Amino acid sequence: MDMEMAAILPVFLAESEENLTELEEALLALEAEPGDTELLNTVFRAAHTLKGNGANLGLAPVAEFAHGVEDVLDRLREGELTLDGPLAGLLLQATDALRALVPASVDGLESLAPEHHALLARLAESAAGGAERAAPAAQQAGVVGDASADRRRHALRVPVESLDRALDLVGEIAIARGRQAQLLADGASHTVLAAAHLDTDRLHQELQESVMRLRMVPLGPVLRGYLRPVRDLAFAHGKLCRLVLEGEGVEVDTSVVEHLREALTHLVRNALDHGIEMPETRRRAGKDTVGTLRLSAVYEGASIVVRVSDDGAGLDRARIAAIARQRGLAAEPERLGDAELFRLVLEPGFSTAREVTDLSGRGVGLDVVRRGVEALRGSLTIESSTRGATFTLRLPLTLALIEGFGLCAAGETFIVPLEAVEECLELPAARQESDDGGVVSLRGQPLPFLRLRDALALPGHPARRESLVVVRHDHGRMGIAVDTLLGAMQAVVKPLGSAFAAVEGFSGSTILGSGRVGLILDVPVLVRRAERARRPDAADASLSFATS
Repeated sequence: MDMEMAAILPVFLAESEENLTELEEALLALEAEPGDTELLNTVFRAAHTLKGNGANLGLAPVAEFAHGVEDVLDRLREGELTLDGPLAGLLLQATDALRALVPASVDGLESLAPEHHALLARLAESAAGGAERAAPAAQQAGVVGDASADRRRHALRVPVESLDRALDLVGEIAIARGRQAQLLADGASHTVLAAAHLDTDRLHQELQESVMRLRMVPLGPVLRGYLRPVRDLAFAHGKLCRLVLEGEGVEVDTSVVEHLREALTHLVRNALDHGIEMPETRRRAGKDTVGTLRLSAVYEGASIVVRVSDDGAGLDRARIAAIARQRGLAAEPERLGDAELFRLVLEPGFSTAREVTDLSGRGVGLDVVRRGVEALRGSLTIESSTRGATFTLRLPLTLALIEGFGLCAAGETFIVPLEAVEECLELPAARQESDDGGVVSLRGQPLPFLRLRDALALPGHPARRESLVVVRHDHGRMGIAVDTLLGAMQAVVKPLGSAFAAVEGFSGSTILGSGRVGLILDVPVLVRRAERARRPDAADASLSFATS
């Protein structure tokens, strides 16, 4: 029996999380459209399923609490109650409590805590119309459960036919390997062996693509996860805001999703604090009193582009410039273009908030976003006007593989993501030199460059004829001077490990065909280094490329 429960409980936990997510999303939608019968039925079904599953497994706290919630939902369904903001807030609190009760009951909780009974009592009183309705969960205390806690299990659901195809390919590769071994034993000719190798390579490539597809998940659940925080945070700060979601069907590697979640959280909170204005301010500006926050995702080539935009006041250019001057980030920030000036808000500790609140003011959020996006080998750009701001995140679809371009300096091989490479040319003999780089003229335009050998403190002297790889990034464009160009190659990305966590300039490593390790260069960090060399007043002394 214990073995059976051990097999059932993980399924129960996964299904409960799905039911709770469905319950929460339907409640939020129902609050906006109280008369929608189908939404109300969805809410009721989710709560009823959770109660039934809990009762079947003998999890009394889950069944008892869900039954109390179901009583209120039943009165809503019968038309005896109307869902308004306070009642919706209580039901959302109840959802949070259930989200904590489910794993607690699985771990051995035998009865409800006083906080749970108090919440059920408030729900019953609210349904009876005899007590003051409570505010949304963002303003409540004392209820067991944290809606923001990440209780997701690291598990994926994949179609059985996809697994069957992957298994078929494994079988075909095993047959192909056996054939190659037989050919080698028989002393087959080079031509025959090469043909067998190409056939095996084709199967391996197909298996690789099949496995990568298994890891792809839609962004819909991640984006919908912000419906609740936007509602609660806006209410808590006296603002009105609707969340619009676009591109929920866009799929991305599951490892990218986990990293993306933190970045989106900071950007959403930043938009609610600095972007969306108070209703009266919006009315005076001729805007709808309800602000709009939009999360969208689209495919662009081998990347996914996620945009967080709002129709608020936009970034305050004058205040950003004043803080940049005060902190010594730029000598004349007023003369910078919008893109260059707005990038300064991504610096550590930079904040335009006039006071610290629970949303912002400590200058941490956007710096975390920048570092998180660059850790994903992505980029972040900012656009702003008086009608709102847009933060655009460009990320790879997967972190496991990249199409790279090989470079060689001081006998070592380095990889640059191929999508960042614009062109390659010979480094002109006549150039403006500095200790580790300089500026060259590329079709009449100045192009900062650095020598990879010097930037990474590698031994030896540059080759007599150096090559220049021109790379681009949303922060700018630059050249990397190297000894040799190795061309395009596919790289399986491996993490560097905690021992190299403090070493900047690299985003990972790969194992080369020779068996040696090749480092993958972090293009954004290199671009900022080249910009700093060209514009010394833009302080960024934290970068370090020296390796031991």
